[in-house]
Amino acid sequence: MLIIDSKDCENIDKALKKYKKKFEKAKVLLQLRSRQSYTKKSVKRRGEVLRAIYKQKITTGQIEI
Repeated sequence: MLIIDSKDCENIDKALKKYKKKFEKAKVLLQLRSRQSYTKKSVKRRGEVLRAIYKQKITTGQIEI
């Protein structure tokens, strides 16, 4: 649960902006999307390995963006 401390004289727009920033930093939306469907551990691991291979190819210069 996200809690925003607002002062009495603070504008509601500033409080809303603080809330949005805190919401993004907490990555709540990413967690909700990942929990919508179950992915097997082997599929997650395969994705991580493919991402690591891709990053390594970019750093060595085999792939240009």
